[in-house]
Amino acid sequence: MSEWFEMGSEVRAADPASRGLQYGDGLFETIAIRNGEPRLWRYHMARLTRGCERLGLVAPLATLKRELESVLARCELDTAYCIAKIIVSAAATERGYGREMPSQTDVSIGLFPSSPADKQNYQDGVSTMLCETRLATGSPVAGLKTLNRVEQVLARAECLQADAFEGFTRDADDRLICGTISNMFIVRDTRVFTPSLLRCGVAGTMRQLLIDLMDRAGKEVEVCDLDENDLATADEVFITNSQMGALPVRRCDDYTWSVGDGTRHVMALLADFGIEECRP
Repeated sequence: MSEWFEMGSEVRAADPASRGLQYGDGLFETIAIRNGEPRLWRYHMARLTRGCERLGLVAPLATLKRELESVLARCELDTAYCIAKIIVSAAATERGYGREMPSQTDVSIGLFPSSPADKQNYQDGVSTMLCETRLATGSPVAGLKTLNRVEQVLARAECLQADAFEGFTRDADDRLICGTISNMFIVRDTRVFTPSLLRCGVAGTMRQLLIDLMDRAGKEVEVCDLDENDLATADEVFITNSQMGALPVRRCDDYTWSVGDGTRHVMALLADFGIEECRP
């Protein structure tokens, strides 16, 4: 069961005139709620701010935290462990693509029940696949979490059909980009790499937290172009996601890896920061 709110009031139906519904003209953040508090709030708001600037939207940051707190206090879900989805879309206008810049925004907040991923996945790793669905390159909103997610929908459908936990997407030039619901990292010769998202893909908040934590620990995460050959030569692979933290990957199609020290070190850093899912 999910619950949806707009400006503190519960809503049951979407407005057909919404630009978010008609054109995908907006952004969203999917936030882990732990013990009634939004996790990685600063990281989510930083990405939302960048997105609003790029789309020409008035960022609703002044009231957003207060609205979320009000919704959490009123909802019927168990807020000890759940998910909040914040949708920020351009306010309804007359029909047509055009709108003024910057535009006022409409904000919706949805709450969803959640539960931790299977602990065995953190110990043994998950099975993944390479998706056939490619991501379009050269996007002016690369890295942002816009409401346009049809590519991810199609790629995720491949995972469900193959019974894979996650699928890795590529662009038209065979560069690895990210998972359908995660960001990917490769460990090789103790060095940690993650694909560049300058052309397409979504820059996850857990990805950015990990990059920051590794930097503080004196170990750089190298952001660069990667392809399937990097999977073939990797010592370890893991994925990150705002809800799950970091998960080892044991398989991607015919490639297999063990859960090594590099991945364990990453999970320990996240656990020490407070990402409890990564704690042994």
